[in-house]
Amino acid sequence: MKKLQLFLFLFSSLQIFGQYSVSGTVTDANDGEPIVGVNIFVSELSVGTVSDINGKYIINDLPNREIVIRYSFIGYQTMYKTITIKNKSVKFDIVLETQVIEGEEFVVSGNFIATQHQSSVSISTLKADQILKSGSPSLIAAMAEIPGVDFISKGPGIGTPVIRGLSLSNILFLNNSIPVQNYQFSENHPFMVDEFGIGQIEVIKGPASLIYGSGAVGGAINLIPEAVAPQGDIAGDFGLKYLTNTQGVSTNLGVKGNQKGIVWGIRGGINSNKDYIQGNGLFAPNSRFNRQSLKLNTGLVRNFGSFRLFYEYNKDKLGLTNEPAINAVTENERENKVWYQDLTNHLLISQNSFYLNDFKINFDLGYQFNNRQLTGLEELPVLVNMTLQTLSYRLKSTWSINENAKLIFGIQGMNQKNENGEAPQHVLPDATLFDFAGFAMGKYHFGEYIIIEAGFRYSYRKINVPEQPAGGHDHDEPDHEEDEVLISFNNDFKNLSGSLGSTFELSEKLFLRINFASAFRAPNIAELTQYGVHGTRFEAGNSNLSEQQNFEGDLGLHYHSKHATFDVSGFYNHINNYIHLAPTTDSTDEGLTIYRYTQANSRLYGTEASIHYHPHPIHWLHIKATYSLVIGELVSGGYLPFIPAQKIRFELKFTKDRWKALSNIFIKVGTNIVFAQNNASEFENNSTGYNLIDLGLGFDVKLKKQFLSFGITGTNLFNIEYFDHLSTLQEVGVLNMGRNVVFYLKIPFGLKS
Repeated sequence: MKKLQLFLFLFSSLQIFGQYSVSGTVTDANDGEPIVGVNIFVSELSVGTVSDINGKYIINDLPNREIVIRYSFIGYQTMYKTITIKNKSVKFDIVLETQVIEGEEFVVSGNFIATQHQSSVSISTLKADQILKSGSPSLIAAMAEIPGVDFISKGPGIGTPVIRGLSLSNILFLNNSIPVQNYQFSENHPFMVDEFGIGQIEVIKGPASLIYGSGAVGGAINLIPEAVAPQGDIAGDFGLKYLTNTQGVSTNLGVKGNQKGIVWGIRGGINSNKDYIQGNGLFAPNSRFNRQSLKLNTGLVRNFGSFRLFYEYNKDKLGLTNEPAINAVTENERENKVWYQDLTNHLLISQNSFYLNDFKINFDLGYQFNNRQLTGLEELPVLVNMTLQTLSYRLKSTWSINENAKLIFGIQGMNQKNENGEAPQHVLPDATLFDFAGFAMGKYHFGEYIIIEAGFRYSYRKINVPEQPAGGHDHDEPDHEEDEVLISFNNDFKNLSGSLGSTFELSEKLFLRINFASAFRAPNIAELTQYGVHGTRFEAGNSNLSEQQNFEGDLGLHYHSKHATFDVSGFYNHINNYIHLAPTTDSTDEGLTIYRYTQANSRLYGTEASIHYHPHPIHWLHIKATYSLVIGELVSGGYLPFIPAQKIRFELKFTKDRWKALSNIFIKVGTNIVFAQNNASEFENNSTGYNLIDLGLGFDVKLKKQFLSFGITGTNLFNIEYFDHLSTLQEVGVLNMGRNVVFYLKIPFGLKS
C-alpha cells in the first residue's frame, strides 16, 4: 500500500512538473511568409525565444497551467495569446499583422496579470524607448507624458509624482512590485530611482490599496525591469545622453545572460548635471545633481517556478535651491558643495514563484536601507543624518479555478525603523512602524464580453515613537533649557478597503470600464510627530490624526481599430479626513510661519482623454493628443495643494521604415498647452498658463554588423519664461528650465547567441 502511495505521489509530481513546451510558426498576415527574429516571451516566467529563419519557435520547460505569450517584432502589431497547457505540449501558430499604431500592453501591476483592456482599473504604460526619446532630464519628469500624471519639482533633480492630484504618502512607488521607502513624506525627498535597466513603467490611476497596501489610495507606479536574455544568449547595451541646458551627461552599460535557465544581469549608470538655465538665461543656483547606480540580478527559471534575486545601489547628491544657497552659490558648477542632500540607498529583493497545478504562489521579500544626510554651508556640520531600514514581504496565491474564474488571496506586511545619527536636526524622530494586512480578490468572466473583479483588504498599522526631544533638541544644549518640547506616540490604526469593478466588451473594438473602490491610509510618522524647520517653514505634526478613507468611482471608455485608438475616463474621489499641511496664525521666534498637519473632508474629480490617429493611407503620419484635468477641493471651501493645471499635449509624428542605410526613422513636433491654475491652496500662488514647443528626430543605422540608435530631442525651443504650478522654486523666484536639447545614443551588442 505504501509503495502504491509513493507511486501515485511521484506520478502526480510528474504531472505538475512535466516537461511541456509550446511551439509553432510565425507568419506575415499579408503574404504568409515566415517572419525571422520575432520575440516570443512569457513575462510571468521571464523566459522566451526568437523565431528562426523559417519562422519556427519553441519554448521548453513550461508549467502545467495557463500562460500568456507575447509575440512582438518591429513593424508588426504586438499580440498576446493565452494558452492552456494540460499535461501536454501545445502547437500554436501565430499570424502577425503589420503595425499601424501601438496596441494594448500586457500589464502585471493590476489586480490580475492581463492586458490593459481586460483590467477593471485604469493602467497606463510608458516603455523604455519612450523614456529615452522624451527629452526629459529625469525618469520622474518623463512620466508626465501620461495623462493624469504630473510631478512636483524642486529643479530637474528632485521630482515627486502626482496621480490625479494626489502625491507624497497618498501614492505608492514600486520597484519591481516592492514599495520604495525613502522618506517620501515631503516634496523635497525624491524617490531614488532611475531609468537604467527598466523595461516599462506601469501607472495605476485610482485606488490600488487592495494589492499594494496603505498609501496607494491615489494610485501606484510600478517600475518593471527589463526582460531576461533569451535562452543561450549573452547580450548587452550601452547608452549615452547629453543635455545642453545642464551640460548633463548620462551614461549606462548593461550585460545580461541566460544559460539553461540560470539568468543574470549587471548594469551601472552615472548621471551628472550642472545648474540648469532658466528661460531668462540666468542659471538656477544650486540646482545641480549627481547620481550613480549599480544593479545586479541573478536567478533560476524552471517549469515549476522561478527564483530571482535583485540588488540595487543608488547614490544621489541633489542640490537645494533655497535662499541660503542662492546667496552662497555664484558659479555654475557640477560639484555639490553647499546645501545638498547626500542620499544612499540599498535595495535587496527576493522574488519567488511556484506552480502547483492550478495554483501559483508568489513570495516577495524586500529589504531597503536608506540614509539621508543634509549638508548646509561649508563651515557647518551635517545638519541631518537619518537612516531608514525597511523589511517588507508579500505572500500571494493565485488560484485558477477554471477558465472563467480566478481567485487571489494572501498576506502582506512591513517592519520599519527610523534612527537619527549624530546631527543637530531630527526631521523625523526615532520611531518604529509595523504593518500587517490580509487580502482577497476574485475575477470572473461572464461569457466573452463581461469581466467582474471584486475584493477586500484588512489593514493594520502600529507606530511607536518613544519619548524624546522634538526636532533633536536636548535640554543639556545651550539656549534650549526652557523651550524643550518632548514628543512621543504609541498607537495603532486599522480599517477595511474594498473594490468592485467590471469591464464590458461592447464590441470587438469598444470597451467600457467601471470601478468603485474604497481605500484606507493611516497617518505616517511625519504627520503625527514632525517638529522643526523644513525648507522655508516650520512644520508641526498632529498626534490626534485619524485614518484617511476615500471612496472613488471611475468610468472609462476605450476604442481601438487598425488606424485609431481613443481613451476617455472620468473619476470622482471623495476623501474623509484628508491629511494635509496648512498654515496657522502662529510663527516661531525667527519669524517662520508654523504649518500644522490637519484633516478635512475633501474631493477630487476630473477627466483624462487620449487619441492616436494614423490616417489611411498616409502611413507616414501619426497624430497624438492627450488632455487632463483635475480639481481638488476642501468640502468646507478652498482648494487642495499641489493640484496640477489643466493640460493639452499635441504631437505630429512622421515615420519611415527605411531610407538608404537608415531604419525606424521618425520626426516629431509637439506642443504642451498648460492653462492657468487659479484654484491654488491657501499657501500657494495662482499660476499663469504657458505653451511649450518640442521637436525630435531619430533613427537606427547599421554600421557593418553593429546597430546604433541615435536621436535628438529639443524641449521649450522658444525659451519661454514660465513658472509651472507644481514647481516649489516659485517661492524663491526661480523659473523653470529654458531651452534644452538632448542627444542620445544607444548601442546594443551581443556576446553570445
